[in-house]
Amino acid sequence: MKKILIPLPSYGFDPTEVAIPWKLLTEKGFEITFLTPKGKQAAADSLMLTGDGLSILSKVLRARNDAVSAYYDMSKSESFRRPSDYTTVYEGDFDALLLPGGHDKAVKEYLESKTLQKLVIDFFKANKPVAAVCHGVVLAARSIDPDTNKSVIYDYKTTALLKKQELLAFNLTRLWLKDYYLTYPGLTVEDEVTSSLCDKKNFVHGPSPMLRDDDKHLKRGFALRDRNYISARWPGDVYKFTRDFIELIEAS
Repeated sequence: MKKILIPLPSYGFDPTEVAIPWKLLTEKGFEITFLTPKGKQAAADSLMLTGDGLSILSKVLRARNDAVSAYYDMSKSESFRRPSDYTTVYEGDFDALLLPGGHDKAVKEYLESKTLQKLVIDFFKANKPVAAVCHGVVLAARSIDPDTNKSVIYDYKTTALLKKQELLAFNLTRLWLKDYYLTYPGLTVEDEVTSSLCDKKNFVHGPSPMLRDDDKHLKRGFALRDRNYISARWPGDVYKFTRDFIELIEAS
């Protein structure tokens, strides 16, 4: 049985980017282990789950019903209810690593964790499958290999949340949500990730993100594979992203 590790912040992760991969990976019979800062059950960004506070844009910006349903199923699972602590796991005990995103300010404890960055480095050094979506790519970008003093994705091709996506969501909601959609005001995900790469051309935008994908419409999604690493941009890519991750794990 393949063992997959999914680290989370205590609060604020994107429900789609965690629950849909959880659903598809468990359906394949993979064993999931969640990680949280103190080994306590995490919670998703409530705005993304309910849409409350998103006003007339709720249907467009909140998690889709399939993701909400998967989230509540996941929240009842033993693996989600009893996560491990960031400091208690080792790369050698797992076959693959998945780094989800989330834009609420609370995700900073996840993105800035030196413990998780060390874990990401270990997976890359072991050449094991790593998948990162949206802000999860920021965690990968910040994982600096001490042997090279460069990011583990320095010479990889990658995508991540696009600047135009991040700023569009911010500008549509800034009057009532202020900078909710900007995890780090003044620094977009795309700009930070690109700055960690050996060549800015290694950041790949992919086709225009319009419609969210699902298992019957995988071509709507975009995921980029480079060697042992798969990246994606937003919840609308997550089915394609996870299916490609499963193929990579099974081939490993």
